[in-house]
Amino acid sequence: MVAPDPSSPTSSSGGAEEIRSLLASTRTTSRRRRWLWLALAAALALAAAGAVIRRQLKAPPPKFETIALKRGALELSVTATGRLDAMKTVDIGAEVTGRVTQVFVDYNDPVTKGQVLAIIDPEQLRASTEQSRADVAATSASVDEAKATLDEAKQTRARVEEQAARGLVATSQLVTARATEAKALAGLANTRARVRLSSASLELAASRLGKTRIMSPIDGVVLSRAVEPGQTVTSGFQTPILFRLAEDLSQMRLVVDIDEADIGRIHDNQRARFSVDAYPERSFDSRVTSVRYQAKISQNVVTYEAVLSVENREHLLRPGMTATAVITAETLANVLLCPAEALRFTPLDKAGKPLPAKPLKAKERRIWALRAGTPQPITVAAGASDGDWVVLRDSALAPGLAVIVDNQDTN
Repeated sequence: MVAPDPSSPTSSSGGAEEIRSLLASTRTTSRRRRWLWLALAAALALAAAGAVIRRQLKAPPPKFETIALKRGALELSVTATGRLDAMKTVDIGAEVTGRVTQVFVDYNDPVTKGQVLAIIDPEQLRASTEQSRADVAATSASVDEAKATLDEAKQTRARVEEQAARGLVATSQLVTARATEAKALAGLANTRARVRLSSASLELAASRLGKTRIMSPIDGVVLSRAVEPGQTVTSGFQTPILFRLAEDLSQMRLVVDIDEADIGRIHDNQRARFSVDAYPERSFDSRVTSVRYQAKISQNVVTYEAVLSVENREHLLRPGMTATAVITAETLANVLLCPAEALRFTPLDKAGKPLPAKPLKAKERRIWALRAGTPQPITVAAGASDGDWVVLRDSALAPGLAVIVDNQDTN
């Protein structure tokens, strides 16, 4: 058998046809596969979309948490912080300079008015007092001498006047006698003035000697003691505080800072309650006794001090404790109350979008109520609030109406 000649025209043409046929078949197969993949992807997408639609159609309607409107009283309060202090606190210093020899009280000791707290060495002041007493004695003796001199001058003047009347003595002697009497009278006055001066010096020295005994001016308790025996104290313009006393701690006061936005609602005799960190689960009663006019400015924040009276019969409270007070500023009786959450709530539809509602006018608020299981918007006018409940003003709504405050979890 003879093989075909590759160089022959007939053989070359046949091979080319076969190649073209093969390439065309390959392209057709590739296009078919691509269309098959596209069709499969489209089918999967449609199936997924259908599943979502079916789930949405079969999903239960959203559930809501509701709270009923009620009628009652609402207490409006103002919260402020401050510190507890004794009703009366006295700082005691030294009025004389000297070395402290004895100290008789310590922290928390009860004291009575007139009780000696400490003694300053009285040696120098005692010596000064004795010197003043001696000066008084000396000047007192001088008074007697001046009186005797005056009596003698008076007698001499009287005798000279009698002799002058009879012409027995010269006029100059009469003048001299009268001048001597006047000098004696002035000497007596001067001596008496010296007596008063020395007596005043004695009183001052005795007073200073008495102040070496530092005594309590009130009945109370010792809050602090800043002196020890042997310590030297100096009286002056800035006398050091030796003791700090507080009057009866069964009666205390709480000074709180009221924000300027709330000060118009605070006045005397309002009820209040406060708590301290030492007793976090307990609150204490108090009452506003005064509101001060003087402003306090700190970092451009303006506050005013209010003073509250505090009963402390159990002596649980101590001066300096930080307290948080809630002052009852006003009580509204027989008002319609709505939970504050209801005014902040907006229900969502099945797609998670807010339910449509008409726009609100100025000062209008909206709540949602369940009617036949469907949220319905209600426009209301909100009044005062204590943070948990809001007064509905001029409302025709009835107590017991369930208003929506939150979505319930349906998972």
